[in-house]
Amino acid sequence: MKQIAISLLALWLFSACGDKKPETANETTENPVLIGKSTEKLESNIMTPEVLWKFGRISEIEVSPDKQTVLYSVAYYSVAENKGNRELFTMKPDGSDLKQITKTPDSEYSAVWTPDGKKIAYLNASSGSMQVWTMNPDGSSPQQISEIEGDVNGFKFSPDGKKLIYAKEVKVDKTVQDMYPDLPKANARIMTDIMYRHWDTWVDTYSHIFLADFDGKKVINSVDLLEGQPYDAPVKPFGGMEQVAWSTDQKTIAYTSRKKTGMEYAISTNSDIYLYNIETKEHKNITEGMMGYDIAPTFSPDGKSIAWESMERDGYEADKNRLFVMDLATGAKTDYTSTFDQNVAHLVWTDDSKQIYFISDYHARFQVYALNLETKEIKAITKGDHNYVSVALASDKLIGAKQSASYPTEIFAINKETGEEQQLSFENKHLLDQLKLARVEERWIQTTDKKQMLTWVIYPPDFDSTKTYPALLYCQGGPQSSVSQFFSYRWNFQQMAANGYIVVAPNRRGVPSFGQAWNEQISGDYGGQNMKDYLSAIDALAKEPYVDETKLGAVGASYGGFSVFWLAGNHNKRFKAFIAHDGIFNLEAQYLETEEMWFANWDMGGAFWDKSNKIAQNTFANSPHRFVQNWDAPIMVIQGGKDYRIMESQGMSAFNAAILKKVPAKFLYFPEENHWVLQPQNSILWQREFKSWLDKWLN
Repeated sequence: MKQIAISLLALWLFSACGDKKPETANETTENPVLIGKSTEKLESNIMTPEVLWKFGRISEIEVSPDKQTVLYSVAYYSVAENKGNRELFTMKPDGSDLKQITKTPDSEYSAVWTPDGKKIAYLNASSGSMQVWTMNPDGSSPQQISEIEGDVNGFKFSPDGKKLIYAKEVKVDKTVQDMYPDLPKANARIMTDIMYRHWDTWVDTYSHIFLADFDGKKVINSVDLLEGQPYDAPVKPFGGMEQVAWSTDQKTIAYTSRKKTGMEYAISTNSDIYLYNIETKEHKNITEGMMGYDIAPTFSPDGKSIAWESMERDGYEADKNRLFVMDLATGAKTDYTSTFDQNVAHLVWTDDSKQIYFISDYHARFQVYALNLETKEIKAITKGDHNYVSVALASDKLIGAKQSASYPTEIFAINKETGEEQQLSFENKHLLDQLKLARVEERWIQTTDKKQMLTWVIYPPDFDSTKTYPALLYCQGGPQSSVSQFFSYRWNFQQMAANGYIVVAPNRRGVPSFGQAWNEQISGDYGGQNMKDYLSAIDALAKEPYVDETKLGAVGASYGGFSVFWLAGNHNKRFKAFIAHDGIFNLEAQYLETEEMWFANWDMGGAFWDKSNKIAQNTFANSPHRFVQNWDAPIMVIQGGKDYRIMESQGMSAFNAAILKKVPAKFLYFPEENHWVLQPQNSILWQREFKSWLDKWLN
């Protein structure tokens, strides 16, 4: 259940030289979201839900082929209009010459440089469907270059710019109307096997990779590489064009796919890397026999090797993410992380093909690392209390995007040798400078089995140690996702602390960045040691003189919601209020409701009807619904109607149980949201109800 995350006034500030509004090109007064004011005075100096939605959200950072210009996007949201808009910016790798190059009513997505660096290509839906466009680097002369039926989901140019590959949805399976053409108004689905839904969508189409020519003006001669096949490439639900790559000689396309259907697909994570030969049209599986996830292929600049991210075991989506490299001439594969007890992601080759930069998590922070392929040495480049979320190569430095629990994503230049950082973008400085932010403290707490557990403690702004405060235990989802230095737009630690609460966020058993053994312990032990870890954390903080031990709450989503439901029946009067979002309440029902059976089989241990399976029986014996007779504290349940991973019946059952038990309860239901809350007004409603419920019972 991993969770693989702006206002009416768009605010532009701070080039490297100071408070200078960026130059803009291609402006239009029709844009209902982006206005371009350079300052805004906040009504309060405390973080509020409304302030969270004023932040510009930086992403999609791309360095030009000559390494002299950084391209990136910023998303802005209008709460009043309940929608967002994405705009493009460029600057030099030292932060100078900042320009806003788009200001349009239609978002620009997936922007990249063309291989010659003379154009920027991007996706835009202004013509009625999502198509590929190009424009000059200053934003002028936008031109649509594709006229493809349906929406283009992603694209990549060949190294010479004369071809491109793109992804789009295709219909393969027959519908009811195909089978019964005389019933055109019949509204039904017919299933004969499982895996018919992904997270929040029904499987009506498959993602396919297409190869096309580009004559300099238009995309032509498209060919579906998986024509007629019921397979996804990239792999759904979260795969993008990082799962597809061109070879240096542009004779080969590498792509990721899990070529399975039905139940075989639902119980397996075994995706593979395929090489498609453009001349022979042959598909070659280069990871056959490697049984876990194999994704994100990338060719070395010298054309001799291909690297990718790999998990070892089939069915285990939280296995260690390794770094593999294959010699294309010999086929020899090398695991460069066999002695590196951390995950890898975002692989970036150096121009000389001698090193690979990547991002890895250690002790709840994500840093940039470098692998020397000759010596096999791995070293950390950056350090500090933050998360790097991407890395790219500039001429003499690295360009990285990083965030922390105290600020949203910004762009930094990184010295390759020393790790010294220079902040380049200041997208949200004008807002952050007006806010009183919470202090985030690292604390190591001893668990019941004498281990040391890193726990983040977030104090309210203007914290006074002579006073007492209510405290919240934050329960992480995943279950195997790190409680790191992330900046969330819903589970935001600054926002929770600004409401007057001390937030206790433990990296309990089952989260990565503390070694694979710590990460794996939770599988088959739901309701076990990780729950003891939660209680160790909140008990340790409750002893502090500034914590009111009579005013403790527990909150969380997904596996964090499961944790809240479980703690509600096993907390021994510790907590006075609970909030569970999209949490598992009944594990037996969840086993049959979820669409990705590999997760249930691995983490729960197997089916509940297998009485000989002791691991599974222990899991289901610890289902939160089995302890509902002990519920005694007010609980709010939040649920998305389009969450197909943890269905709405789970939240409704928990709420109904609380009401039948005469426990004070509230049910907040979002019929159009999935496992997350993505619409601005729904998100603000979520935050207001969250605060209102806790204030009612803890203040």
